[in-house]
Amino acid sequence: MFHITIEESKNDVILHCAGRMVCGDETTLLCAATAYFGRDIVLELSQVEAIDAAGVGALISLQAAGIYLQLLNPAKAVRDVLRLTQLDSVLEICGAAGPSVSEDTGLKRSLGLFFSPAVAPAT
Repeated sequence: MFHITIEESKNDVILHCAGRMVCGDETTLLCAATAYFGRDIVLELSQVEAIDAAGVGALISLQAAGIYLQLLNPAKAVRDVLRLTQLDSVLEICGAAGPSVSEDTGLKRSLGLFFSPAVAPAT
């Protein structure tokens, strides 16, 4: 299962991703990111266990649609795939010292996926 927690402020949005970004689940990322078109989007990927061609395709699609993406702290499995596909030279990848959203101005909510996206409040 792929899960995204969304943290936003006036200028940017951080999508905290967890699980497997694989075929069928990548639509969760596409839906979450396109909802914030025109804002800078940071994908925090430290909890992503695996990414396949569909997940890579989602990243490429978002970039091609003009959505500014910054990948924050990708897990080793994700870094390996980005390196293999040479997307590490196309996408901006940062370590743990990347941008953050202030807790007091940020709004959090959760977006999960079983077979279709469902929005639920974060706890």
